[in-house]
Amino acid sequence: MKLHELVVSGFGPYAGVERVDFDRLGADGLFLLHGDTGAGKTTLLDAVAFALFGKVPGARGDVKRLRCDYAHRDTPTFVELELTVRGRRLRVKRSPEYDRPKKRGDGVTRQQSQVSLTWISGWEGEGHTRIDEVAREVDDLLGMTAEQFFQVVLLPQGEFARFLRAETAEREKLLEKLFGTERFLDVERWFRERRRERKREVDQLALEHRDLVQRVAEVALEEPPEGGGDAEWLSSLLKRLDEAEREADQVAAEAVARRAEAEAAWQAA
Repeated sequence: MKLHELVVSGFGPYAGVERVDFDRLGADGLFLLHGDTGAGKTTLLDAVAFALFGKVPGARGDVKRLRCDYAHRDTPTFVELELTVRGRRLRVKRSPEYDRPKKRGDGVTRQQSQVSLTWISGWEGEGHTRIDEVAREVDDLLGMTAEQFFQVVLLPQGEFARFLRAETAEREKLLEKLFGTERFLDVERWFRERRRERKREVDQLALEHRDLVQRVAEVALEEPPEGGGDAEWLSSLLKRLDEAEREADQVAAEAVARRAEAEAAWQAA
């Protein structure tokens, strides 16, 4: 995610319209927000968070009064953020719900929250103007929820220890999304499926092997070995059968000779 420009109007301590050119600030690759306490540094980060998610991190998120108390009655309250995410450049403009003085008469009127998302480059579309549609689009682009974004990108002061004390499963899920380790889970899942497939094949081959050993032992008039026959058993069996074959051939040759002698004696008689 790369920020290009931030515009705040009547937001937090900023009574007027203020612009922050992040492209100019980050021209050298790194920049620092610094200033006195209460100068509005954190408000700029809150503005980024509010533009993306419609809320601000930490305890400040419980306060709905985001409009500057010193803003002119005709000054609207909004935050506009231009950024690039995954090669898509977009602009998000969001206004909170706040009470403003009536244009006529006394009293105040409720200004409803509004949001718009406009594609600038890298994506074709008309954008979105509904809060739920913008929220879904931002979540898909960033790959994390507002709470996860606040924990690792805009971590509020004093909240880092809370992140470290979080449950292991919670931190693991967050870090998986942050560092994109889903692909490693996919590889692990692929190996696990291949292992199950190969195990089924090995089990089937084991059944066929056991059946073949029993048939060979039956033909050889031997008892099948325990645990299944291996190459050594088969080699020993073939050697014994070969010896038995040679003995049978020798016995057959002797029988043929004796038969010839018997036939000769019979002819003489």
